[in-house]
Amino acid sequence: MVKDWPKLSSQPLGDYRVFRLRQDRRRSPRTGRDHTFYVLESNDWINVIPITPAGQVVLIRQFRHGIEQVTLEIPGGMVDNGETDPAGAAARELREETGYAAESLIPIGVVTPNPAILNNHCHTYLAHNARQVSQPHFDGSEDIALELVDLAQIPHLIRSGRISHALVIAAFYHYDQYRRR
Repeated sequence: MVKDWPKLSSQPLGDYRVFRLRQDRRRSPRTGRDHTFYVLESNDWINVIPITPAGQVVLIRQFRHGIEQVTLEIPGGMVDNGETDPAGAAARELREETGYAAESLIPIGVVTPNPAILNNHCHTYLAHNARQVSQPHFDGSEDIALELVDLAQIPHLIRSGRISHALVIAAFYHYDQYRRR
């Protein structure tokens, strides 16, 4: 049986605005040996699947610096410091990135983005009857274009690789499971 590894020490190494880095020493319960691990501490993240009354999904295109490419995604972002409710962060990110607001936000799933090195969760919300109510309000490092796509096209966009962001694909899996209930 796999057991928890006791934490022997934990030391912060740096704060980089969107994440903090720490070093942990833990002991293997199987071997008794000590090992060093690095953990990226991050606020929780949110993803929003906004669906318009016409059955279209509001997608965004933006440049992603990690892969140096423009990607097709759903709106999302971080739960900011001081925000206690991921649903509030979801409503905020939806409005900031798209100018849309929803009749209702329904939590449909939570994943751990990479539990080997990250300590956070990503919450997915379904935004029913999303309508544009304002212009988007991008922060200084965002450059986003909106794209409305029929919901029926999403599986093709995933299969073809046009949607490749793992957390976006997980969000649509949660949506599919929500629909099947």
